[in-house]
Amino acid sequence: MPEHGHSQEEIAARVGAPQGRGYLRDVVYGAIDGSVTTFAIVAGVAGAGLSPFVIVALGLANVLADGFSMAAGNYSGTKAELDDMHRLRQVEERHIDRYPQGERQEVREILSRKGLSGHVLEEATEEICSDRENWIQLMLEGEYGLAGVDPHPMKAAIATFAAFLVAGMVPLMPFVLGVEGAFALSSWMTAGVFFAIGALKSRWSLAPWWRSGLETLAIGGVAAGLAYAVGSLFTL
Repeated sequence: MPEHGHSQEEIAARVGAPQGRGYLRDVVYGAIDGSVTTFAIVAGVAGAGLSPFVIVALGLANVLADGFSMAAGNYSGTKAELDDMHRLRQVEERHIDRYPQGERQEVREILSRKGLSGHVLEEATEEICSDRENWIQLMLEGEYGLAGVDPHPMKAAIATFAAFLVAGMVPLMPFVLGVEGAFALSSWMTAGVFFAIGALKSRWSLAPWWRSGLETLAIGGVAAGLAYAVGSLFTL
């Protein structure tokens, strides 16, 4: 990833409009689960020796139903997180009104833990407490560890569902197209998706792209292997 700039304009723009946690987690989570669960169904049904039609039917059902379920779950979880942030904001607003000196002391404690002391600490405390919004935001970050950017439940849900749908369709494509050796091709294509997801997410980590890719490939491979082994027990 390119390093960010440090000109006054770049700093002001970046700090003034923080991006928050973004949707990387939602996309990676949805893509991995989509490819793993769909290929697990493909492997299990193929291991049982059922027809390609059954594989496609069950696979499509999984992509749509499980993808929507994941998106709905992510929406609900993110919405609960947002609701909790709003609840804690109301708590701090109420405490500032009822116990201003106690809340002021909390600000002083938070700033002291950041290295401020003496008259600088007192001046910073007074300055922050003179602006109600800054006061509340500092309490949310310092006391509860909450970020300054609210999450967006619907955007998180859409990111999860879209990633699940795209990655989940890959294992099914050879069967949908009716190509020869569909299961072998599906296996290779899914392995490629696993590796690509891992390699892509390494852009936001310290791990080398190949190690991150192999790690995700191993996780998906274990899930697929287990599903195929169970399906093989019910071979017709």
